[in-house]
Amino acid sequence: MFLLGFISNDLLGFLISQSGFILSMAVMVGLTLIAFIMLSIFAFGSSPKIFLLDFACYKPPSSLACTKEMVIERLRRHGNFTDESLKFMKKLMKTSGLGEATYLSEGLLREPLDMSMEATRKEAEMVVFGAVDELLGKTGVKGEEIGIVVVHSSIFNTVPSLASMIVNRYKLGKNVLSYNLSGMGCSAGLLSIGLAKDLLKVHRNSYALVVTTEIITQGCYMGNNPSKLIGNCCFRMGGAAVFLSNRPSDRSSSKYQLIHTVHTNTASSDCSYNCIIQEKDHEGHVGITINKDLLVVVSEIIKSNVATLAPLILPTSERLLYLINYLIRYFHVSSIEPYVPNVKRAVDHFFPHVGAKPILDEVARNLRMSERQMEASRMTLYRFGNTSSSSVWYELAYAEAKGRIKRGDRVWQIAYGSGFKCSSAFWKAIRTIDREKMNPWSDVIDEFPVMDPQSTETFPYAFESSKSK
Repeated sequence: MFLLGFISNDLLGFLISQSGFILSMAVMVGLTLIAFIMLSIFAFGSSPKIFLLDFACYKPPSSLACTKEMVIERLRRHGNFTDESLKFMKKLMKTSGLGEATYLSEGLLREPLDMSMEATRKEAEMVVFGAVDELLGKTGVKGEEIGIVVVHSSIFNTVPSLASMIVNRYKLGKNVLSYNLSGMGCSAGLLSIGLAKDLLKVHRNSYALVVTTEIITQGCYMGNNPSKLIGNCCFRMGGAAVFLSNRPSDRSSSKYQLIHTVHTNTASSDCSYNCIIQEKDHEGHVGITINKDLLVVVSEIIKSNVATLAPLILPTSERLLYLINYLIRYFHVSSIEPYVPNVKRAVDHFFPHVGAKPILDEVARNLRMSERQMEASRMTLYRFGNTSSSSVWYELAYAEAKGRIKRGDRVWQIAYGSGFKCSSAFWKAIRTIDREKMNPWSDVIDEFPVMDPQSTETFPYAFESSKSK
């Protein structure tokens, strides 16, 4: 009787009229659940537990803070933008969900603009070293104890790599495993967590340092193609460093245990592949094209990612209903509507990549999330802008600064980006997190949440369609 409360009237009527079929399905369900439990026990027993010791989000100095009007004025003075492009960017920025104290790099605030390799490298060093220095200070981990380094930055690629830059700066050991990921978009921060997790399964008694950022100095688009202007309006300076450990002795001092990572990739679809792509315009200016297919692609890949994650985290009742519905549709009645699992029943805190306001609106609609559940993401977009793959860590820092993370809480981070890819990380809080001084929100957290007076205005999403469907 407990399950009947979750089943629609149409589905209930069908179940009653098809009792023989249901009996055979029940046997199949039972066998499937037994197999699932056995596999889960085997997987649990064969792999070490992965803990998140701590993390740090880089907070730039106040001298790099800028209002939206300051950004437009700098582009007006130093770019080759037409009045139409400037007007379009001003409207984009007004409705983007960003506030009046996000951060640009030193190079983009200089007179004139400095987008040189030297200025870009300086931004990378500020962000990466700033985040790692803070993380080392919080945890007390020594450089020689770090066995794995995974670094991600999509656009900025340098020689030596950012991973080598970290190895050199902190004098890591000769046997350190270092990986430098590039060009993988805003989902790569959580994908890096998945890679570090897999490495920690093999290399016992190790620390993995994961650093994720987007270096924006060379990413400023200086042309007039509308589909490439959004990057100038939403992306801001930021980055995060995360320590993972597989040492059982670190459990009591860690914040979270990593339960699952799930990665979805739809790059085989031309529509997905082309919805975010770096290319030159007709005048030779390099920029990131974002077209109208983006919202559709985001919606579809999130559904796919959730469909993979849900069976791993949902309560037994939800899993059973999902499985029964699937089997009935597959073997007997395809016209019955798919059962959409209530993921919210398995999650205490939800942190989606911030993207821009229309992306967050689409995520909230698709997953039926309340404004309370979307608070951390909307406030992160407002305070720090789109910091690409590191945004989910600023969101988690927001929840910690608010004192909302309690022992046993379940935390879901999900990020999506070019390719098109989607990654989820599902954590369980090992302890209650008290307010900390070393948190990018510490000095302003009591001022949040805020209501953006322009949040209800329409985002001018007038971009070109993809080249191929």
